[in-house]
Amino acid sequence: MSQLVALAVSIGLLGAVATWLYLSLGLLIWAGFIAWGCFFHSGGDNAALKSTMIGNTFGAVVGFLTAILILIVPLATSLSLPVWAGIAVGIGVFVLVAAANVKALSNIPAGVYGFAAMFAHLLRAADSIQTAETAPFGLNHPLIGVVLSMLLGALFGLASAKLAAYLKAKEPAAAARA
Repeated sequence: MSQLVALAVSIGLLGAVATWLYLSLGLLIWAGFIAWGCFFHSGGDNAALKSTMIGNTFGAVVGFLTAILILIVPLATSLSLPVWAGIAVGIGVFVLVAAANVKALSNIPAGVYGFAAMFAHLLRAADSIQTAETAPFGLNHPLIGVVLSMLLGALFGLASAKLAAYLKAKEPAAAARA
């Protein structure tokens, strides 16, 4: 079996399991798939798992803090929400990228995926950004939901890489016995 077929089988099987698990637990499957893709984008190995998990988490935290900044600093009334939100996001993204000077935070794409996932979650409904300040801490809290979903997605990425390697290695042994 080719590496591509093994990976397709692995991701297909584990994608089905992940979807069932995420939907059963009330997690964000789309955020999990973002992190899963990030894992492969980052190299698809143990080092990629670490940089994906750290980067996605850091990006989600910076995104969450950026949303809080938008809400607690009352510049939207004088500047307009689009202008103030643009300034706040510019500050947040600057922090995200500048932090890449720290080795653990150097996976900028992983950070951007986490930042984007946080805002996607917060902005999915017109009033849901307000939950950034008031949501109780738990799976429904934006920060917990996004980070946990992304961490689990990165782990599914590693599992799919390992399963694909196993499937690829098993195939020649089975062919030799035939």
